[in-house]
Amino acid sequence: MAKSSLIQTCRSSMPRPAAGAGLKPEHSDDILDQPRRVDFFEIHAENYMGDGGPPHYLLKRVRADYPLSIHGVGLSIGGTAPLDREHLARLKRLIEIYQPALFSEHLAWSTHDGVFLNDLLPLPYNEISLAHVCAHVSQVQETIGMKMLLENPSTYAAFGASSMTEIEFLSAVAQRTGCGLLLDVNNVHISAVNHEFSAVAYIDAFPMQRVDEFHLAGFAEDCDSEGARLLIDDHGRPVSDVVWDLYGRALARPCLAPTLIEWDNNVPPFAALASEVARARALMSAQTGATPVMQAA
Repeated sequence: MAKSSLIQTCRSSMPRPAAGAGLKPEHSDDILDQPRRVDFFEIHAENYMGDGGPPHYLLKRVRADYPLSIHGVGLSIGGTAPLDREHLARLKRLIEIYQPALFSEHLAWSTHDGVFLNDLLPLPYNEISLAHVCAHVSQVQETIGMKMLLENPSTYAAFGASSMTEIEFLSAVAQRTGCGLLLDVNNVHISAVNHEFSAVAYIDAFPMQRVDEFHLAGFAEDCDSEGARLLIDDHGRPVSDVVWDLYGRALARPCLAPTLIEWDNNVPPFAALASEVARARALMSAQTGATPVMQAA
């Protein structure tokens, strides 16, 4: 598939401050026919690895007018097995076609013995895992020809084999590979509640100089087998006030990285999603003392 001339005319850089949303087909009319309400869009790479069809038709039209962030969910960066070279080749092709401003993946693993587990699973934070993750991140960056951002996970179990904190682990990966970090503030809150640590302390200790993107999302609440509170990263509702507060604390460090609102389940009308985007943009603008302005592509 050749690059579209529409793609070639669109800038690949990301303005700052910028607030964006995930691209959903059900919002296509609002995006294409209504006034601009977000600064950029993000897609999941694996949804666009096929050839042609309606997904690419919509994405090409959107990419002509908006910067793009590509978010991967299937590389299994945290696994011990070699990366899937066919998957990596498809990712490289996608990036060559759409020229995104940002590419990110999860600090997690999702494959074992050639089987894709359709989940983002945690890993122990130790030197063995660190070596695997650094090797995989370097391989990805060399293949796609751009910096990769690594996202902190939401976790529901901790490993006794860990010898460093999550922040120490992420900082070491960034230091050794030159990758950036994606700070998912919702994931910080979820993990803090599930593992009983301070989300505020986590935000205060995070290496904000490495952060190139924020994610914000909603969560579901449940109980574990012992009746303790358990939060689930479901991306199915508005961002909670506690997550907005943590995000404001991160912005004040200061860090005004592009911010994405994730809403992948129970997807609302575009107006509701755009309202969340506007709130993030307003918080960023408050840090600079500027009036919120819609960014041009």
